Amino acid sequence: MNLRHLRTFVLIADSGGIAHASDRLHLSSPAASRQILALENELRVQLFDRVGRRLQLTPEGEDLLLRSRRLLNDAESLAERARTLKAGQTGLLRVGAAPQVIESFLAPFVPRYRRRHPGVDVHLVEDASGNLPTRLERGEVHLIEIPVEEGRFPQRLSNPTHVLAVLLRTHRFARRATLDVADLAEEPLLLQRRDSQARAWVDAAFQSMHIRPNVLLDSAVPHTLVALAAGGYGIALVPSNVLIVHKDVRAVPLVVRGSPVGRWSALAWHPQRFLPPYAEKFVEEYVSFAPRANPGRDVIRRSAQLPRPKENGAAFVR
Repeated sequence: MNLRHLRTFVLIADSGGIAHASDRLHLSSPAASRQILALENELRVQLFDRVGRRLQLTPEGEDLLLRSRRLLNDAESLAERARTLKAGQTGLLRVGAAPQVIESFLAPFVPRYRRRHPGVDVHLVEDASGNLPTRLERGEVHLIEIPVEEGRFPQRLSNPTHVLAVLLRTHRFARRATLDVADLAEEPLLLQRRDSQARAWVDAAFQSMHIRPNVLLDSAVPHTLVALAAGGYGIALVPSNVLIVHKDVRAVPLVVRGSPVGRWSALAWHPQRFLPPYAEKFVEEYVSFAPRANPGRDVIRRSAQLPRPKENGAAFVR
């Protein structure tokens, strides 16, 4: 079976059509169409229905798409294994994370890692949309830094991420060691957008207290919220991995009846994907580095600690 035809099939399915996938394929649309026809002839099934200029997966195509992804992952793992055995500690490592994780953790960590492992080319993939697990499953990245998920991926715990209330130093709540969500019922709040992980934690905290928060702004950028809090516009609720540089504000851990709001983060990998030794080194060194690099580490010491989840640290694929 021609793996190039399989890659073409997967990319076209993910892109929604040949025209959108042609740039990534480095093929003309007619050449990509010929590859799909050749694959359909080889498999003896129709993969797409042609609806005008669009392609829509047939039921057979949907089934074979999942199997094709697994086969391509296995093929890439085999090639990566061969390159590692031949070249030793040399290769490419793709790591996916949210923007604030890249800023606060990976930006200082990656240069140190590359000094110790000069043969490894680390590519960072930024994604704030919550699609990192999908990218990992598709083989677009080798490692992702995400809030802990039970059982989905093998992972190593890196650091706890608390939600912090950022407010002016002159605010009446600024001297508190912690701030309960009940105290924020009437306060003007600045929150991250609903597609962010931290916003989900905040919403769940308010719902648990049957409080409808007074939200002045939803933003995709935590630093925007902190800047507005520094101007006295409201109280910003941001995760503790956000670097806060404004001197006129103070960060206070958010709690619900004394329990902190947040979640542990972890570095995760695909359970069936081979990781070369330099990727394993990256995991080990990162989980040692991350707790010391957490921008909010001094602040969250004032709060009760998030319970440490059980680590799903399955062995790397050999």
